[in-house]
Amino acid sequence: MELAGKTVFISGSSRGIGKQVALAFAKAKANVILNARTEISPELESEIRSYGVDSLSVLGDISQAEDVKRMVKEAYAAFPQIDILVNNAGITNDKLLIGMKEDDFRSVIDVNLVGTYAMTRAFLRKMNKQKSGVIINMASVVGLHGNIGQANYAASKAGVIGLTKTVAKEGALRNIRCNAIAPGMIESDMTSVLSEKVKAEILTEIPLKRLGDPTEIAQTAIFLAQNDYITGQVLSVDGGMSI
Repeated sequence: MELAGKTVFISGSSRGIGKQVALAFAKAKANVILNARTEISPELESEIRSYGVDSLSVLGDISQAEDVKRMVKEAYAAFPQIDILVNNAGITNDKLLIGMKEDDFRSVIDVNLVGTYAMTRAFLRKMNKQKSGVIINMASVVGLHGNIGQANYAASKAGVIGLTKTVAKEGALRNIRCNAIAPGMIESDMTSVLSEKVKAEILTEIPLKRLGDPTEIAQTAIFLAQNDYITGQVLSVDGGMSI
């Protein structure tokens, strides 16, 4: 897919990985729809537009059905066609399973998995009519291998992987591709709270001996959007962590 002139919706794109994905698509001359629950900085909006593309910001929580309905309506009111959906929004709430309350589990599932389902379903209806589209889901290496203290997060991301493969099979009938990216340990707000001791322990498990940069995930999203013969795949970007 040639990205110039296309339009992409990126959930959770006010900071971190989502922000870098948005900037990467803008640099590729795609129009960008930004999303966050509460706030998107005017500086980010200006930076997106500085690449000569159109931009729209929509606020809303992907785990809330009414928010999803409204956001999709706002997106299509501004752009006649959405070509790419990047389901990036996600949360963590880490605890050992023995101390994890039901609300701790459900809150992560509701955003990471149910939210991804809701956004995908809403945009898939439109993509079916236009007989084209690309969906990129943000999974995690934790969804592939599990991780101590992240039963809720691992379950949500494993679900995203299963959803990705199913949507790829169903979407292929209408020229719609669906892939997932499984980041490893990436420099972000989520990893910034880790102690230096914990980071050092993590690095022993990464062959490349460093955390990833959000721009490296953004580059992968661009690649998956452009390559028309890749669908149903989960691409690990983890410095070799899952070897």
